[in-house]
Amino acid sequence: MRGRGVVGLLDNKVAIVTAAAGAGIGQASARRMAEEGARVVVTDVHARRVQEVAQSMTSDFGYEVLGLTVDVRNVDDVRGMVDATIERHGRVDILMNNAGFNKLSPVWEMDDETWKSVIDVNLTGTFHCIRAVLPHMIEQKSGAIVSMASMAGWVGSSDGEAHYSAAKAGVMGLTRAVAAEVGKHGIRVNAISPSLIYNEFLERIYPKEFFERFAKRVPLGRVGEPSDIADLVLFLASDMSRYITGEVVSISGGSVMVP
Repeated sequence: MRGRGVVGLLDNKVAIVTAAAGAGIGQASARRMAEEGARVVVTDVHARRVQEVAQSMTSDFGYEVLGLTVDVRNVDDVRGMVDATIERHGRVDILMNNAGFNKLSPVWEMDDETWKSVIDVNLTGTFHCIRAVLPHMIEQKSGAIVSMASMAGWVGSSDGEAHYSAAKAGVMGLTRAVAAEVGKHGIRVNAISPSLIYNEFLERIYPKEFFERFAKRVPLGRVGEPSDIADLVLFLASDMSRYITGEVVSISGGSVMVP
């Protein structure tokens, strides 16, 4: 927490964070931006959990954090998210697209519904959110959009993630194209491409040995943590990155260099 009178990097900024109800990247990023003075709107498809996060942040940061139930696949939900943000705060300065979904399947066994379910959340949902905030950012002549891509979109994956890899590669292309379109309006658009990031959900799925094996392949010798991503989100959302747009930033502890 900042001391009284200390100006934060995001003072007077309004940020929307999707998929912020878990114990991972979304909530860590929402809290990091709030620590720097942003008025954060947290959203998630899980209604009870997002309200718990909003209440916890309200207690921690001293203002009423708006929590909204939003399915990014649903256009009406996304429009309502932006409308509620404008009604509460009068503007939207930052969008963090964090909603994601995966369901492992080899390509030769993958049915259309499995393919569509992953594309719809990771790529189409990101598009829905970007499209919804842009009219307001264009009117303001400023804004920052940060979307979550993945190393799977950069280098591919051989572990039943062809749909996920395609979706995240699509996020990278979408990021660059939108950045080229809206730069003239003072809006910056970037993406983050992380490798494995530790969280409580993955801890329940994978044994401890899985993380230990992965860490041995990482030049920096550890698995990434949500706070690593949150700090990068803060950088890309703030004026510290005022001359950066259309970029996909890898954050992998150096594992992107390891074959």
